[in-house]
Amino acid sequence: MFKYKMDILQELKEHGYNTNKLRTDKLLGESAIQALRKGKIVGITSLDVICTLLNCQLSDIIEHTN
Repeated sequence: MFKYKMDILQELKEHGYNTNKLRTDKLLGESAIQALRKGKIVGITSLDVICTLLNCQLSDIIEHTN
């Protein structure tokens, strides 16, 4: 099972990307934002955007647990 190492939306907010900006700039779709709120893993395209915005690697935000 995969889980986030951090609160992704909070981290994005600290980098200047609140949910309104993510929507209006079409960086993430509504379904991805809702999934992040629920702690669910989003698709690879959304993860790519998140890593780009946070200037990090996938392993910095997701970990595998048993």
